[in-house]
Amino acid sequence: MGRLVAYSCFIPEDHYKRLKAAAKERKAASLVRDGLTMILENQSAFDAGYNAALKDAMKVVYDCAEAQMVAVQGKDLGAHLKGQLEMLLK
Repeated sequence: MGRLVAYSCFIPEDHYKRLKAAAKERKAASLVRDGLTMILENQSAFDAGYNAALKDAMKVVYDCAEAQMVAVQGKDLGAHLKGQLEMLLK
C-alpha cells in the first residue's frame, strides 16, 4: 500500500457508532480501507478477504528480520517470498 491520505465523509449515526466501537479494537481504519478497496476494485467479498489476507502475509514475510538475512539469487528471502505471494493476488 502506498501513502495514506486522510478523507472524511458523512455517514449515518448508526454506522458511526458501530465504527467507533470497532475503533476501540483498533480495526476501524482497516475495516473502512478494506471495504473501499473491495468496492473500488469490483471484488467479491471472498476475493477481497483473500487479497487482504495475502497482503497481510506479504507484509509479515517481507518485514521478517530473519528473512532479510538470507539471500536467494541476490535478493533477500523476504522480498523473494513476497514476490511469490503477489502472484496469488486475484
